[in-house]
Amino acid sequence: MRRGYVDTPLGQLHYAEAGTGPALLLLHQTPRSHDEFREVQPLLATGRRVIAMDLPGFGLSAPLPAPQSIERFAAGAVALLDALGIAETAVLGHHTGAVVGIELAASVPSRVRALVLSSAPWTGPQYRARHAGGPAVDVATPAPDGSHLAELWRQRAPYYPPGRTDLLDRFIHDALSPGVDPAEGHRACARYRMEERIGRVTAPVLLLGAGGDPFALPDLPVFRANLAHARSVDTHVVDGGTIPLMEQCPSEIAAVVNAFLNP
Repeated sequence: MRRGYVDTPLGQLHYAEAGTGPALLLLHQTPRSHDEFREVQPLLATGRRVIAMDLPGFGLSAPLPAPQSIERFAAGAVALLDALGIAETAVLGHHTGAVVGIELAASVPSRVRALVLSSAPWTGPQYRARHAGGPAVDVATPAPDGSHLAELWRQRAPYYPPGRTDLLDRFIHDALSPGVDPAEGHRACARYRMEERIGRVTAPVLLLGAGGDPFALPDLPVFRANLAHARSVDTHVVDGGTIPLMEQCPSEIAAVVNAFLNP
């Protein structure tokens, strides 16, 4: 695994990469970082250059002032690709990262040869109305006694596999990174008018769902119906998968994604 920074109009962006060959860009959920792909990235890097970036405003990348937006996250991804000299790439995004992947495929379709959308939320009018008051997770007012740390943990714990405190530890680490607002990525999703953009996606798409994800799994049929111009749309649901799907089930994810990218 190699790590580096690139200079972009949004500031320095951090990334980790492994392997050589055709590019695959990994886009994390918020408020996570490239660490979300720690287990699955090496499994995808056989015959492929796999790049996991920290989106602007997260991880070790430059801060991104609020209000953040999916469009600015996608601009950061394009800037990273430009700086690395990558003209075309496959893209895998998880949760917020999947929404960024849709914007990438919509805004620069010639640069996205294939798109994997993992646990993508459908951010249409009903989603925006439900989230008008802010997200239901990753919101805790800093307290002198540190109780906000337990509150962040408590909000996420029901959606993580039982006993996997190691995964919650990694979430807390990223949520507390300097300059990170844990909830702002969710607000960016709630600002994104997906229904106006998804029709521009022409790349082949793989929809990944987690059987234990109550937020995104019900949206799979909506995505299938709205990806009208994609060259193809395949679907795979990971039984028992939860919010941290990439970390929880890396072997199954890698097998399905490798089969999709190498038919």
